[in-house]
Amino acid sequence: MVYQTPQVFFKGILNKIKDDGLYKEERYICSPQDGKIKARFPYDSPEKEIVNLCSNNYLGLSSHPEVVQAAHDGLDQRGYGMSSVRFICGTQDIHRELEAKISAFLGTEDTILFASCFDANAAVFEALLNKDDAIISDKLIHASLIDGVRLCKAQRFIYPHSDMEKLESVLKSINAVNKVIVTDGVFSMDGDMAKLDEICALAEKYEAMVLVDDSHATGFIGKTGRGVHEHFNVMDKVDIITTTFGKALGGATGGCVSAKKEIVELLRQKGRPYLFSNALMPAVVTATLKVVDLLSASTDRRDKLEQLTSYWREALTSAGFDIKAGTSPIVPIMLYNATLSQNISKDLWAEGIYAVGFFYPVVPKGEARIRTQLSASLDKSDLEKALDVLIKVGKKYEILGKTKEEVIERYGA
Repeated sequence: MVYQTPQVFFKGILNKIKDDGLYKEERYICSPQDGKIKARFPYDSPEKEIVNLCSNNYLGLSSHPEVVQAAHDGLDQRGYGMSSVRFICGTQDIHRELEAKISAFLGTEDTILFASCFDANAAVFEALLNKDDAIISDKLIHASLIDGVRLCKAQRFIYPHSDMEKLESVLKSINAVNKVIVTDGVFSMDGDMAKLDEICALAEKYEAMVLVDDSHATGFIGKTGRGVHEHFNVMDKVDIITTTFGKALGGATGGCVSAKKEIVELLRQKGRPYLFSNALMPAVVTATLKVVDLLSASTDRRDKLEQLTSYWREALTSAGFDIKAGTSPIVPIMLYNATLSQNISKDLWAEGIYAVGFFYPVVPKGEARIRTQLSASLDKSDLEKALDVLIKVGKKYEILGKTKEEVIERYGA
């Protein structure tokens, strides 16, 4: 083998990614995150106003004036950063206040804060489980859960996506001290919900715990936005919830584990991302406190999001697009070919619609898509404009009314 410098070696890998049509390019937002934003692509191009259909800003709170003011108050009153981990000198009273408020909102006993939900998922398995325990996870769980599972020594089992018969079969076969069923609440790529009522029934039958990453549900799924466990009326049956403040709850950063108090206390003692990462900055804490207050006071934003989602799903289906079934505001338009998804994304951008193509390795090969996401910061008129553009682009590529097999036959997978 001929030696190559690191620069030449990794450039070759990057060129292969480009040749395979899998290279990801970033757009540049020049305004606050919102339903309509100013952006540019490429970086040296002029700014343009564009309808944003690919943000996790589900409730439109990322730029809410009360949330922004609460962040300013946190900066003014508590400083910029903690310069310490929690157990040394990084805990302010507002950190504990937020933990209590999140616990009350989610209906749990206690909560522990992390820099992100990725960190929360990295902490929870290693701290709680060992080689005598077992993890049974849905095949499509989030990458952060997969990485967290890999950090612990527990036995690992995977059941096909939302296949309750296979889940029960695995649970029957396991001999372990502790069994934990792991699932997303809403699966971020497909937008469908875990069958949490059935999962909790099986957990009770086979004496297993249930862990749900509810990052794409907290704040807006369920009658009052508590999450998927509220939607399925199993708020008292889920043992561990991990979630983020970086989506519906203000969109900045931060996450948490919310669970029984003994579980949370063990994470305070053993959770490595908690013990070795700086505490959440005060401005994020005060802003998130305000977000929870807003959600507890009214469901108006959640209700608007539900109405927009219903309209969008029905409109896309009527127009002939192939979308994933479900009721969540994550609405993937299936295209199956990576290059096709990127070309359509670029055409949408040219027409004033921001929606990014998703392809391998973000989704499996042959499952490329445009993932649209709804936000309460959008209006129906924004979606009507987006629909007109999508229909125009769909006609250009002759995908309207086509089956998966027909699209793959034309463009490849």
